[in-house]
Amino acid sequence: MQLIHGLEGSPTGAKAQYLARCFELFAPAMDPRDFEGAIRTQAEALATHRPDVLVGSSFGGAVALALVQRALWRGPTLLLAPAHAHFGVAAAVPAGVAITIVHGTRDDVCPIEHSRALAQSPQVRLVEVDDDHRLSSLLEGDALAGFVRGLGRSGDRG
Repeated sequence: MQLIHGLEGSPTGAKAQYLARCFELFAPAMDPRDFEGAIRTQAEALATHRPDVLVGSSFGGAVALALVQRALWRGPTLLLAPAHAHFGVAAAVPAGVAITIVHGTRDDVCPIEHSRALAQSPQVRLVEVDDDHRLSSLLEGDALAGFVRGLGRSGDRG
């Protein structure tokens, strides 16, 4: 599995640590100040490591969606409170790509309406949770791992 972290996240942040305990994780470092550069970095990592699931959080969700729209990734994708609208990425998903979005109903950074608009595509599943933008509740118990397992094998460690 490959994780694309958010603006305030990192390859060693809380979500990365959680996912690394559950799966074989690759979380490439990138410069979140350079959106196009982040897309290039993640596309190169996808081509090299060939993960079975892509997870993008906030800024990383915008990068992941851009990768999908540019046909640089076609596999199962989990977007966590994606910030696509903040970075000018259209609320559109090409046919044939399965995406699950998890978004907090109390998110005051990325309005949940943006994810609802993205979920108008028939192959997109939106899960609304009682949480804020950080989605910290997903790191308690098995919630985040369960969403990933629902998408693919991801080198499951347990």
